[in-house]
Amino acid sequence: MIKNIGILFLVLSLSSCDFFKPASPGNPVARVNENFLYKEDLVGVVPEGVSKDDSLVLVNNYINKWALQLLLLSGAERNLPDKTQQEFNKLVVQYKSDLYTKAYLDALVKQNINDNTNPEELKEVYESNKESFKLNEELLKLRYIKIAQNANDAKDITNKFKSFTSEDKRHLDSISVQFKSYSLNDSIWIRYSQLIEKVPITGSLNKNQLLKKTNFIQLTDSLDLYLVHVNEVLFPNDYAPLEYVLPTVNQIVVNRRKLELIKQLEKDIIQDANSNKKFEIYNNQ
Repeated sequence: MIKNIGILFLVLSLSSCDFFKPASPGNPVARVNENFLYKEDLVGVVPEGVSKDDSLVLVNNYINKWALQLLLLSGAERNLPDKTQQEFNKLVVQYKSDLYTKAYLDALVKQNINDNTNPEELKEVYESNKESFKLNEELLKLRYIKIAQNANDAKDITNKFKSFTSEDKRHLDSISVQFKSYSLNDSIWIRYSQLIEKVPITGSLNKNQLLKKTNFIQLTDSLDLYLVHVNEVLFPNDYAPLEYVLPTVNQIVVNRRKLELIKQLEKDIIQDANSNKKFEIYNNQ
């Protein structure tokens, strides 16, 4: 099968290429049997700014490739069994048909698909596929700040980070330019591995110590102070929350609609062809 596919693509590329053409008025630069390559066919082969010597190399490589493909095609047509060539021709026709029909259906779907989803529909799909959304890694909701240990207001920042009232959050947002890194949005889920990437020092903690709900952690290294507050934790084999897998669920909904729309389009096309006498089935068996 792999060999057949390789030969199929070779036949496709060779039989459909514009530069495999017979003689026509002009100045040919090369010939293979009755096929000619013309100067205008070389336009674009050499990029701007290439030296004369490099240009010659590029042009010669192109001409040799053109000739080799034609010679291989000619050899294949002479030496491959007729049955094999017939099979390849059928594959070429089928491949072209598949490309055209897929592109046409895709265009029809794009024109007619409604990709707006509603919460009820998303929830139904999520619930019916819930077993597919079991976690294989911990998820956390948390906030963190990384600042210099010697920051003048480090104590005030720590207090506001821990209490985190609406006023505290506004204040921390307003001075965030002085943080080395931070995230104060503790309402979104992130993977445990993402936390380690964002705050590498947390990887030195015992995992069980870190993964506790409503857990405040203060860490330091030689230069910096790290403040981390974990709000919620989900563990492997827990179900991922809908808001975390929402893009996937949304795609499932849209894909379902696409499949249903394709079936309906195919049905409509057949019915339309029947009504317009473009398609008939003869009962002459």
